[in-house]
Amino acid sequence: MLRPDMNFKKAALVSFSGGQDSTTCLFWAKKHFEHVEAVIFRYGQRHAIEVEIAAKIASNAGTPFHVLDLSLLSQLAPNALTDSTIVMDEKKPDEKYPNTFVPGRNMLFLTYAAILARSRGIFDIVTGISEVDYSGYPDCRDAFVRSLNETLNLAMDEAFVLHTPLMYLTKSEVWALSDALGVFDLVRAQTITCYNGIPADGCGHCPACKLRKAGLDGFRTHSQ
Repeated sequence: MLRPDMNFKKAALVSFSGGQDSTTCLFWAKKHFEHVEAVIFRYGQRHAIEVEIAAKIASNAGTPFHVLDLSLLSQLAPNALTDSTIVMDEKKPDEKYPNTFVPGRNMLFLTYAAILARSRGIFDIVTGISEVDYSGYPDCRDAFVRSLNETLNLAMDEAFVLHTPLMYLTKSEVWALSDALGVFDLVRAQTITCYNGIPADGCGHCPACKLRKAGLDGFRTHSQ
């Protein structure tokens, strides 16, 4: 959620993965806040390259970068993003979530981000969560973010604000936002969205790559 008056504080922490969405959010935050830091989580994901790419993007942006270990998550919630023996769903199955859904991931990410932020004197947290996600993951809903925001404030007796600048944007609109922020080429060439761990345009056939390409094609069509 965003502050109604958009009158931001001086610092923000971005939940960062080095992907298209979170990188766009990183530069969105740098536009709106005087000081920005980023945090990434190791949760047993298949590809360590995600952390390496995120660290490089943050370093080039002059952004302090934190890495937190949440590897226990992969033991509690079997899924195709952490278990290479599970064949990844390439489209959403009928009447259930795809096996790329990691139960509790965004809840834990934002909770630990808030704990870290508090220790840094930061109370604005930025995440690339979007309801327009192809899969309709339950932890990508605005209702979830609002609920967790209230819970974090009650749990730590603080006034955190969880910012979701991409909540209602399509992938085409996310590309447009990165272009407006002046980082379209960076997002296109340096980020990693692919579930198979291939940077930039990725493998081309996993769900994340398909969504990214469809959004890019839509952006190009509308920008001509």
